[in-house]
Amino acid sequence: MHTDPISDMLTRIRNASKAQKSVVTMDYSKIKEHILEVMKSKKFIEDVSVEEEGVRKILKIKLSEKYPHLHLKRVSKPGQRIYIKTDELKQVKSGLGLTILSTPKGVMSNLEARKQHLGGEVLCEIY
Repeated sequence: MHTDPISDMLTRIRNASKAQKSVVTMDYSKIKEHILEVMKSKKFIEDVSVEEEGVRKILKIKLSEKYPHLHLKRVSKPGQRIYIKTDELKQVKSGLGLTILSTPKGVMSNLEARKQHLGGEVLCEIY
């Protein structure tokens, strides 16, 4: 049983990146898929696909060779949720990284949230 599936996903990706694996698989959830789509759009991972294995769905993630050692940090946790306003959004590592937020209009990066003037729950930081 996983108490924090997002943290588990980030740990699996971090470990696979350090072990120089090219593919990671894990159980499916909508929030994981949305986070991975944001990571894919910003080129932190190459591809993400949803495969059906019997009744279950599996996320298959192809890691990017461009980022051999991803730094993934879970910010908001089940025991302590972290929310941020639009004017508090800052760059991560001088614009080289990104923050992923859960906003009222869906999961998006800090850059997209700033353009749309949205705040929300800070899910994770990637650099």
